[in-house]
Amino acid sequence: MIDLRKLRSTFPFANFTQNHLIHKPPQNPRFHSTKKPIQSKVKPFPKSIVKEAQAALLEYLHSTRSLQFSDADNMCKNSPFFLQDLLKKTQIHNKHKAATTTTAAAAAAAAKHSISRYLRYHPINEFEPFFESVGLKPSEYASLLPRDMMFLNDDALLMENYQTLCNFGVQRTKVGRIFKRAPEVFRYESGVLSLKLKAYEELGVAASTLVDAVAASPSLLVGDVDLDFVKVVEKLKEHFVAKGGGWVEEHFLDGGVYCNWGMVLRLLCLLSEVGFSEGQIDELIRDRPCVVFQESGGRALSLIAFLSKFGLAVDRIALMFLEFPQIRIDKFYTNLRRCLQFLTEIEMQGEEIGSIFQSHTLLLGSFTMKKTKSLLVDMNVGRKRLCRMVQDNPQEMKNWAMGIRVQPMVSVKAEQQTMLRKTEFLVRWGFVENENSENLKEAFKLFRGRGTELQERFDLIVNAGVDSEDVRKMLRVSPQIINQSIDRIKMKMEYLVKEGYSISDLVTFPSFLSYTPSRVKLRLSMYNWLKDQGVADAGLALSTTIACTERIFIQQYVKRHPSGLQVWQKLKKEILSED
Repeated sequence: MIDLRKLRSTFPFANFTQNHLIHKPPQNPRFHSTKKPIQSKVKPFPKSIVKEAQAALLEYLHSTRSLQFSDADNMCKNSPFFLQDLLKKTQIHNKHKAATTTTAAAAAAAAKHSISRYLRYHPINEFEPFFESVGLKPSEYASLLPRDMMFLNDDALLMENYQTLCNFGVQRTKVGRIFKRAPEVFRYESGVLSLKLKAYEELGVAASTLVDAVAASPSLLVGDVDLDFVKVVEKLKEHFVAKGGGWVEEHFLDGGVYCNWGMVLRLLCLLSEVGFSEGQIDELIRDRPCVVFQESGGRALSLIAFLSKFGLAVDRIALMFLEFPQIRIDKFYTNLRRCLQFLTEIEMQGEEIGSIFQSHTLLLGSFTMKKTKSLLVDMNVGRKRLCRMVQDNPQEMKNWAMGIRVQPMVSVKAEQQTMLRKTEFLVRWGFVENENSENLKEAFKLFRGRGTELQERFDLIVNAGVDSEDVRKMLRVSPQIINQSIDRIKMKMEYLVKEGYSISDLVTFPSFLSYTPSRVKLRLSMYNWLKDQGVADAGLALSTTIACTERIFIQQYVKRHPSGLQVWQKLKKEILSED
């Protein structure tokens, strides 16, 4: 009888790992950065030769080595590195045959014959094509190769657990993820893995969902049942049903991602606690999935904690997620921190920084700020002047984003003229007593923009039919309304009149002009529908309709009608799509 241990030491596969898996860097350093390791590329052989080589290997694995046909077939079709090495070895042994081959068909037939003959006398380490066929690269599976085995059927536990996963529905080419992140799964005793999968199904997790979840998060199969994962599935059950198991794959099967289901659950619970409805969570997942799933929700939680330090309420931050710009949340977070660094470096006071972050969060996170030093040089200004510019108009910061060319600023004299006009406006309408008033600095913070711009916005409201003295009273209550552009103020006033209200209603509720158009449209459209259905009183105060939180509005008004929630979600979808 042949001693396989001696046989192994005498044939080429014994040194396969050392010779073919560990890439040695080039000796010439000039080429190190431009050439990839040899193992990252597979030199293509003619398709006809590859096909016959696969057929020869399949015949050997299935007929000679008695592997299941599906396993053997997958190994042949998805192990290009191993197959390439095998073809090279057979070419070395049959150079004279290759030289006399005249046609492609004859070359393919010769390749199959050569490989069949080679395999007859050179048993292979079956673990190499096996690991490659499940999605691992040679450099990844080198450490997984057993030292005391070369035939797959000798490792009964490995094959049983592998086949359990495949029979359950996990794609063979994704099993490699589980090998890398949870190799202990393949050492389970007979029947243990099946019981773990069954336990999840008994708790209500659909097989289609579990298949992709296991491939994305192999830790689900380690230890006890992950109840956090089960709770996440329960919370998002409707979304899972609508999207199918592919929903998990879409968000989590991204190389190197680790799924922390406990953190995802924590974020979803937080959103529910601050008043998010199921429809809003579904909308967030559909339109801005990175908010919920990037870093398993960890980045969103970090962002909430960061913005909370500036005085933003958690429910306000959560609602901001629905208006999130089309940008990855990690990039948004980085942009915010860069803006914070900029504002600190231009020596802005902490209270003022907090005010800007509260009122312009989405703006600050939507672009990448230039470095402070470069900006000061390019604009030819000092820190104090730059600080005043930001205080007057934070919107100006978006013009200082990376990739936008900035121009040198006008002289200090011209800036002083601008400040003078703004002071004149504040004095004229009684917001400060005189040019030397102690509260002038505070007024400059409240009223942002140039003096001429503030006067134009003031006149716009007056010309719409509000007495100038009433406008002054409005601005004392809600000074932020005059910090918007003329077009935005005009659009909101026109919509107010269109919905049957009077311009004079602004006097008692001036902060109406501060709310986003989408919020105003949604609330008033829903209120009008409820009136038409006879479940809401006519003449409801504008502040009652607009100012309350979404949760209170839904509870007190929307749910008065059986179809209220359905109409609310429909209107919300239509209005948000218009923005």
